[in-house]
Amino acid sequence: MQIDRRVLQNFGIAFALSYLTAGVGGALTELGPWYFSLKTPSWKPPDPYFGAIWSVIFTLCAVSGGLAWQSAHSPELKRRVLSLFGINAFLNILWSALYFKLQRPEWALLEVVFLWLSVLALAWGLWKLSKWASVLIIPYAVWVSVAGLLNAEIVLLNDLI
Repeated sequence: MQIDRRVLQNFGIAFALSYLTAGVGGALTELGPWYFSLKTPSWKPPDPYFGAIWSVIFTLCAVSGGLAWQSAHSPELKRRVLSLFGINAFLNILWSALYFKLQRPEWALLEVVFLWLSVLALAWGLWKLSKWASVLIIPYAVWVSVAGLLNAEIVLLNDLI
């Protein structure tokens, strides 16, 4: 079985862009005194789990992006794939900047609504191109839902609104 070089190239680009997004978000994530002083709910996962969870999610997003790109047979469909992933990447990075860099969980709570909607738009927008690409986004939607609830709980516990 021989794999087309273009397919490998497309998946390589999808992985690079996905991990670039993860890297920028990770660089904005500062776990310093401010973060450790926050009151958190008892059900919050241990901090080391977050990196592992995000690594899986960004890997699934990369595979999803590669599958969607392979299925997009027109310039219009390719623009749709780029737009959906691009908007989502921007909102993902923005959440990290608001929450960790600016130390404004209450602003991040408002923004997480848009992030969640962008994940939903990804799953919905990819469905007609590739059902597998869409299904691979589901863990991301679940995790952003959990993260949004955690964000809300932290805002409430710390009287930030």
